[in-house]
This record gives sequence, C-alpha cells and structure tokens, in this order.
Amino acid sequence: MSQVKESIEVNVPVRTAYDQWTQFETFPQFMDGVERIEQRTDTMTHWVTKIAGVEREFDAEITEQIPDTKVAWVTIGGESEQSGLVTFEPIDPSHTQVTLMMDFDPEGMAENIGDKLGFVDRQVKGDLKRFKHFIEDRGTASGSWRGQV
Repeated sequence: MSQVKESIEVNVPVRTAYDQWTQFETFPQFMDGVERIEQRTDTMTHWVTKIAGVEREFDAEITEQIPDTKVAWVTIGGESEQSGLVTFEPIDPSHTQVTLMMDFDPEGMAENIGDKLGFVDRQVKGDLKRFKHFIEDRGTASGSWRGQV
C-alpha cells in the first residue's frame, strides 16, 4: 500500500468547506480524472475515473462522517483499492485547513512507476488547489448533508 497526505488552507468557514465536500457529485468539477460520481445512498457512492487513459469503476463506502470535522471512506469491490480520510479544521472563523490522507494499492507496472514518481501526490495536491478555487469562487456550498455516520 502507498500513502499520500496533502493539506490546503481555504478562505471559507469550516461549515462551507465541509458542506461542499459532501456534495460528491460535484467532484468532477475540481478533481482531474473523475468522470462521474453517483451518490447511491447516504453512505455509498459509485465512481467512474479515467486517469492516463485508464478507466475504472468502483464503489466507495463512507465509514465515518462527522459534520464540520471529517469524512472517511473505503472502496468496495471494483478495480481500485483505497481508503482515505479528509479532515476539516477551523483556523479562524473564515479560514479552514483541509487535509486529505489516502492509502491506495497501485496496480500493474505503470501505476507502480507513477506512484514512485510522485504522480498521486501531485494529483492530490492539484485536486485540493482546484477545490480551493472552486469553493472560494463560489463563496457558498452548492448543498450540504449534515448527517453523521
């Protein structure tokens, strides 16, 4: 298993950052390689990704979700093995630290080489930067889910 951990400060309150992150179907708007996400239940999402020409589909189960604090997940079946946690920490009333930690299992020679060359680290860093611009440009979340898992 490989690991990645990246953080970014966003210039919105913790509730706004968290609420937007729970709108999984908007991820393709700021995550490179994410083609589509379907929210199937409160705890189950279906992902379609295409990275470097390789398309994958998998389900991810939300294993823990605490409003304004964190969202944890693990993939189930499909072609991708990963688990992760995103945390939201208020810096002050209008700034939030968003930290994404992910464990993943690269498959095949190309993915292992890409992992060793830091492709996933750069991908996650870029996704967080795009999330920052996405939420700061909006100023408000496009929706919210305040349930707890």
